Order: sequence, then structure tokens, then C-alpha cells
Amino acid sequence: MNRQTISLAAFLFATTAAGLASAANDVLNPSQRLYVNWHSNVITQAASLTGNDRANALTIGSFPTATWLTFGTPAEVQALAAALVAESSAENKLPVIVAYYIPFRDCQHYSAGGATDTAQYKAWIDGLAAGIGAAKAVVLLEPDGLGIIPHNIDINGNAEWCRPVDLDPATAAAERYEQLNHAVDALTALPNTAVYLDGTHPGWLGTGDIAQRLVRAGVQRADGFFVNVSNFEPTPQLDKYGAWIAKCIHYATNPAEGGWRLGHFEWCASQYFPANRNDFSTWVLTDQWYADNVDNAANPPTVETLAHFVTDTSRNGRGPWNAPAGQYSDPEVWCNPPGRGLGGRPTTNTGDPLIDARLWVKVPGESDGACLRGTAGPTDPERGMVDPSAGGWFKEQAVELISLAQPLVDAPTCRVTYKVHGGWNGGFNTQITVKNLSPRKINGWKLRWSFADGESIGGIWGADASQSATVVTAKNLWWNRFIAPGQSITFGFIGTQSDARHNPSYLFYLNDLACSVP
Repeated sequence: MNRQTISLAAFLFATTAAGLASAANDVLNPSQRLYVNWHSNVITQAASLTGNDRANALTIGSFPTATWLTFGTPAEVQALAAALVAESSAENKLPVIVAYYIPFRDCQHYSAGGATDTAQYKAWIDGLAAGIGAAKAVVLLEPDGLGIIPHNIDINGNAEWCRPVDLDPATAAAERYEQLNHAVDALTALPNTAVYLDGTHPGWLGTGDIAQRLVRAGVQRADGFFVNVSNFEPTPQLDKYGAWIAKCIHYATNPAEGGWRLGHFEWCASQYFPANRNDFSTWVLTDQWYADNVDNAANPPTVETLAHFVTDTSRNGRGPWNAPAGQYSDPEVWCNPPGRGLGGRPTTNTGDPLIDARLWVKVPGESDGACLRGTAGPTDPERGMVDPSAGGWFKEQAVELISLAQPLVDAPTCRVTYKVHGGWNGGFNTQITVKNLSPRKINGWKLRWSFADGESIGGIWGADASQSATVVTAKNLWWNRFIAPGQSITFGFIGTQSDARHNPSYLFYLNDLACSVP
């Protein structure tokens, strides 16, 4: 028995009586609306683009997407988190935060970086927790953090590929679990934060393997796990895979079913057996195994006692890419694959009691990095171009994601022209024109946007306005409540600011529907 198995057995007996954290039941509920970050990287990118490229960035940026926190000192991440939750709280919306700072993240490959050691990581997590405080938030802990573990021994006793020479093989895997357990404890101690751990995806780890890792990382004290982050697996596969993981955790940790099962995650059925990973019609075989061994067992779990999960549907509208057979020595099917589409829209109303949310975690349109597919590069041979660096805006990919979205993305039904007529030290004069692009008459309107640099509304004409934090809401007056198809209304205001600079807004919502801008 290797050191990881011994550690897991001790951990299981110490924690099997512990219930799952209940924060998700309060924070992620079907009526909770998700936060759109008005100042996200996508919206920032839109400001530097023109024409259709700008329109595409604004289309993607108008949907709720996760905010990735990936760098900084503890004080810096505290400030970033505090600013984010202050803005989301002002709108009573729920932000999704990705904590991505684990030491040796991505085994120091495409997304290398993060903390240098365990102490630095714990301090960074403590800073994040301090920044969130009592505000509502969802935190997804370390994508790939359990899929790629330095010097890990898998469930079958095999040494995995990530073996950095800078880490001690005898302690590296245990340190990863120490880091994640600290993060779970620090963040679940907050009153309104839901915390989820890395559950990989059905094209990667088998159900038993990831269930074992999740338990070691503290999933029984968290709100659950996430699947498919930054990947492309279809939603029906994600739903089955997530449910199997939850049931495997119960199967191998529930002493009420008999101690002989404790710790035997390798007995759990998976997408690889008895199912065939590549033939979805066979997945009913694994469904049946869980029906026989968990659902119909002497002490079956309930929705409340099973681990919940969230899914990333940001780029899975067309499923995974099937690379041309034999063309590449390493096709890197996960890396900027061509011909993919946006998936189901972000929502907390999933219709499945085990699935707390469908989220856009990976920001669509942001590059996965330089994809070489086994060649010397620097060109991506499948695309015939040099891909943007990881996290950079990939305008060509954005076109694909929108045009191939499943379900389709509706065209904007409004257009907003935001024109600053003049500015001075302490103020500026702005005119806003709203055009109805829909075939229906608008009867009553509400336009929302956000200031970027501490500006505020002064005098206004042609509308009533209110402001909460940075977000402005302008509403119609009695005489301009109607906007006929193809027609426009105009209003203006004097804004105040701390200096002569003013960054114009780009993201606007008319009656909660995103508008285009010139």
C-alpha cells in the first residue's frame, strides 16, 4: 500500500460523518442571477477592437462569465476580490471567481505560474477569503488542480506524467492536497461563499480516480465540484459524469453500507467500464451499476447528502474536436480547436437538483495558448497562424464560437450610441441614443451601463437616472416611453469625475437585453 492510500484511509475514517457544506443551497439557487463583470478582460478588449470584432467581444462579454484571479500578493488579491464583490453586491448578483494560483499549476506548461510554495499559496488564499468576506460569491478552486498533480500515483498505482525536478517526489502530491484543503477550509468558513473543487471531465479521469482525489482534497467539506472547465465535452455526458462522481464518493465513503467498501473508489463504474467512453449509447451500463450499488442500496443517498456539481458550458455547443486521423503526433484537441461553438447559457436554474449551475468558466474567445500539435511551430498547423498566448483575445475563434453556438445567439435588438460632446476637469457632457432594432414597439425602457473611473451622474435630461456603485440606470419619461421599430430616442446628462479623463462605456443593457454599439 503506497503512502497516498494510507493517507486516504485515515482521512476517510476521520471525515465520513461530516456532511457536505450547505452554502450552495443558499448561494446557488434557481432564482439567483449571475453577475456580469462590466469591466472584464473581454469588455476591455472590445474597447480596442472595431466593427464585427468589437461586436463579437461585446456579445460574449454581455453574458455572465467567471473572473479569474491568477496573480498578486495577498493584499492585491484581497483588493481585487473586494472590488469585485462590492460591484456584484450592489446589483444583488452572484459573481463566479476562479482561484488559479496553486504552485506548479498546469505542471508549469501553458499556464505556468502561481505561488512558489505552500506557505505563499495559503497566504494568497487567506487574502482572497478576506476580500470576499460576507459577500455572496462562488469560488472554483484551481482548474486542473486535481487532474494534474505533481508526482502523483494514480488509483491503479501508476506514476503520472507530471514529475517536476524542482519538487520532492516523496512529498509533492501530499503538498497539493494540503494546499487545497487549506483553501476549502478558508473559503467555506465564509458565510455566503460556495466552493467547488476540480472534477476534470469525462474525456480525462475515470469516475473512481477523480472521486478519490476529490475526497482527499476536502470535497466533503466543500459545496461540491466542477466539471469540464476549459473543455468541450457535451452537456449530456457532463451530467452523467458528475452524477457518477457524486455517487462514487458516497459509495466509497459511507460507513452505513458496510466498512468493506470504504476507500474502494476503484470499484466504481465509470465512463470507461462497463461503458465505452466513445459510445454514449453504452453509458446506460454505468448508469445501471450506480442504480444497483448506490440508488437501490440499503442506505441510499439523498440529493442533500450527495456532492453537488457545476458544469462549464462556455464552449461545448459542438462538443469536442475530432482531429484528422494520423495528421499530428499530438493533436492537442483541447487547445484552440477549430469549429467549436458556445454552449448553453449560464444559469442557476438547471432543472437537476444535483447540478447547482451551468457556468461559463473559461472565457470564450480567450486563447488556450500557442497550439503546436506536435510540430516545431510557431504556427498552429490546423489554423495556419500563430495563436495568441494563453488568455489573449482570439478574435478569429470568437467568430467561430458565436456563429456555431448551440443554442444560437440572438442578434442584438437595440443599438446604443454613447457620445461625449465635451469634457473638462471634473466633468463631461454626454448624449446617448438608443435605437430599436427589433420588429416590435418598445413600451417602457430601462438602460443600464457602468462607469469605469468613479464617475457619477449629475444633471440629466430626457430620462430619469439612478446610480448604485458604478452602475447607472436610466429610465424613460412619460413622453418617450415608446420606441417604434427602427426608431430612436435620445437623452443626455452631465457627469462628474475626478479629472479630465473619461472612458466611454461599451456594455449596455436595454430592458436586460444587451445592445450593440458602433
